[in-house]
Amino acid sequence: MAQQARAIRTRRAILNSAATVFAERGYERTTIGEILVRAGVTKGALYFHFASKEDLALGVLDAQMLDVPLTPPAIKIQELADQAFLLTHRLQRDPVVRASVALALDSGATSIDRVAPFQAWIDHLSDILTVAKARGELLVHVNVTDSATLFSGAFSGVQAMSQVMCDRQDLAHRVSVLLQHYMPSVCTPALLTSLELTAERAVTLGAEYDAILLRREQDQLADTPRQ
Repeated sequence: MAQQARAIRTRRAILNSAATVFAERGYERTTIGEILVRAGVTKGALYFHFASKEDLALGVLDAQMLDVPLTPPAIKIQELADQAFLLTHRLQRDPVVRASVALALDSGATSIDRVAPFQAWIDHLSDILTVAKARGELLVHVNVTDSATLFSGAFSGVQAMSQVMCDRQDLAHRVSVLLQHYMPSVCTPALLTSLELTAERAVTLGAEYDAILLRREQDQLADTPRQ
């Protein structure tokens, strides 16, 4: 367990360093040597976790997908809003997630699959919308794939504009506005007043997410033997 915890921390440190360098220099200009210096690890340690710079970039891109289970909402379509608010929180605080989005939009990163993170996000939203429609939460005319694709693209544009204009400081508000315009086009009117679509929802979910991460880190430290 202790060895596994150390491996997890080392991998995370490498990803954090790679994300920082990718964000500063772009994918094409980044070198493995720069990442090694920033991470403070040996070449062997890096290549144990990642086979190449491309593999590192794919690891950063994968960071967009949530790996922390949150309390599921009673209304399924609320989960779509919650995923958007949680990604907002992570974009504001996690350098790996910020670099992941930057890589996905980096037109110079021609040697990596930049389609995959967009498709994974669309598929994830489609799964949520499919369940919501089966529960009768969506309007009958809603096409799940089109609606998921539309929201994914709209979120990408909103976060990019927020980054340029104010380093994403107002992103929770902008996502709230997006959701307040999007939900009436897909959700049944009876449910609209029950949805939590304000920026305060991002704060609540962010606190829950941070608490889960803290418990994970504490558990990993507890598994590490003292020297």
